[in-house]
Amino acid sequence: MIHKDLRILIADPQHFQRMMIERSFNRLGYYRIAPVQSLIELLTLVDSECTTFDVVLVNADLAAGSLNLAEYFLDNPQVRQWLIYNEPLSDAATPDLQTIERLMSRVEASLEQEVLVWNEALPMQCRA
Repeated sequence: MIHKDLRILIADPQHFQRMMIERSFNRLGYYRIAPVQSLIELLTLVDSECTTFDVVLVNADLAAGSLNLAEYFLDNPQVRQWLIYNEPLSDAATPDLQTIERLMSRVEASLEQEVLVWNEALPMQCRA
């Protein structure tokens, strides 16, 4: 089941790459996407406490070694899942449609699990 209300952030300095990633999400039925081109824009959006992003895709080149992105996201409650690509020591290139589809199936599965756990915490008379 696709959760169309998921908030997605794409951070990449290359306009063409941002556009291609966004189109892949659109092909899968996701449209709540915020594309940004700089580290400052990324940090501004993620650090605002009024917005939580379900998925963040970020090009490692954006930080250019000035910030450990994995540690930043790990300690940030405003980001639920993330994918860092184009890291120097990794094989993760710019995500294609299949990569995004696999990522989103994991995200969707984790959301379904959260709903099941939440429903189990409800009293019996509140279950639908």
